[in-house]
Amino acid sequence: MLETFETVSKAIADPSRVRVLKLLEGGELCVCQIATVLDLAAATTSKHLAVLKTAGLLQQRRDGKWAYYRLAERTLNAYAPSFLALVRASLKDDPTVAEDLRLLEIVNAVPLKILCGQGRAALGPNARIDETTSCCGGP
Repeated sequence: MLETFETVSKAIADPSRVRVLKLLEGGELCVCQIATVLDLAAATTSKHLAVLKTAGLLQQRRDGKWAYYRLAERTLNAYAPSFLALVRASLKDDPTVAEDLRLLEIVNAVPLKILCGQGRAALGPNARIDETTSCCGGP
């Protein structure tokens, strides 16, 4: 039991992974969409997603070459629902989360073929990071 608790708690101990969970509160996203919002390499984003999936916090589906993730609907880890509830109730006024959600609106307007090929460059000038927030959750 302690090991399963530790797996989930370690998964949400990383700011980038918490940002992923906050993004997915709005529904399923492709790896390209998440990577673009977080401004991380696809490989780095995939590693974060794998940790969250292993912890039972996410579910994945594939559609051709794209992988989509959503918050777990099935309980694979008894502690996952409590941690997801904690994350959902937290960070409502966080500037980094707010900026991520703003960027997600822009990202969602770009076709996946273009987004996955160009990343953040596909967003144009609207992709600026608000200078009052950090892209990685730190100062």
